Amino acid sequence: MVKIVRRTSKKAGLPPGTPVHVGERKSEGIKITIIDYDNNIFEMREARNVEECLAYKNKPTITWINVDGLHEVSSISDIGKCFDIHPLIIEDIVNTEQRPKTDIFDDYIFIVLKMHSWEEKTKEIGVEQVSLILGQNFVLTFQEREGDVFETVRNRIRNGKGKIRGLKADYLAYVLIDAVVDNYFKVLESVGDEIEYIEEELLRNPTSQTLNKIHVLKREIIFLRKSVWPLREIINKVEREDTALIQASTDIYLRDLYDHTIQIIDTVETFGDVISGMLDVYLSSVSNRLNEIMKVLTVFAAIFIPLTFIAGIYGMNFDTKASPLNMPELNWYYGYPFSLGIMAIIGISLFIFFKRKGWV
Repeated sequence: MVKIVRRTSKKAGLPPGTPVHVGERKSEGIKITIIDYDNNIFEMREARNVEECLAYKNKPTITWINVDGLHEVSSISDIGKCFDIHPLIIEDIVNTEQRPKTDIFDDYIFIVLKMHSWEEKTKEIGVEQVSLILGQNFVLTFQEREGDVFETVRNRIRNGKGKIRGLKADYLAYVLIDAVVDNYFKVLESVGDEIEYIEEELLRNPTSQTLNKIHVLKREIIFLRKSVWPLREIINKVEREDTALIQASTDIYLRDLYDHTIQIIDTVETFGDVISGMLDVYLSSVSNRLNEIMKVLTVFAAIFIPLTFIAGIYGMNFDTKASPLNMPELNWYYGYPFSLGIMAIIGISLFIFFKRKGWV
């Protein structure tokens, strides 16, 4: 479950640009993967140290350097120095609680995204921060751990499928962002399935567990909305900004990506409304069930009220010897069966009356 309170207090008092890892450590060590390619060549390997990345800074080919693991702040800082990245950007990269955003500079574009996944066992949405830096001939990506949604992109580069091997680094950046955005659709499909399951349970037999599932899902949707809404601003800013890093041929792909983000936002908003409606349905269902219980209890109470009244009267036991007006029924031979018979007639009559009224 996503935490509401973020522990960022360890950054307090430090000078701006001081990189401090904020967030959960999700990998044992740092892993640097380098993919270098153009129309004719392809190279993919794991770097043994940060210094190996420096050789790819000014190469005419397109280089994608992916870093898994953000807790080794010194290594992240060294990579930033290799590619002349501002210390404030490095600070944002290692802060995994950073809001999705984009900063555009003369030499590079910095983008922060949230990569979500659906945890089938816990029925919750997992989140991981992905930072992307687009340079003239390179793309840097920083992730919290190994395992991502970019495997299809790697296969396309490896196999030379599509346009990716023949275009610039801005197209690679678009493809990576598009992979993150497309994964949102998969997450939303899983969320939609969970909503349908809860709705069936809600109509069939709602319990306190159902209410807990609704609250958990509502909480997850709120945090998903916080990740999705800034996407529109990010893509719109990159598309409209006048920068030499984005080719004119890439604009049409960015506009299509913008349309996808709008569709995701609409779906998230719809799910939020549906879940809010589910809470109302649950409360109404519980209230109706309580009303049914109270109605049955009220009917039985109404039947027993006159019977209790009769039993109360004949429980007073006033002595008939003191006065002939004192409960002469106590001396009747059939007094006890008579009183029980009267009680039975009254009870049955009231039950038939309530039945005809539709109250039972």
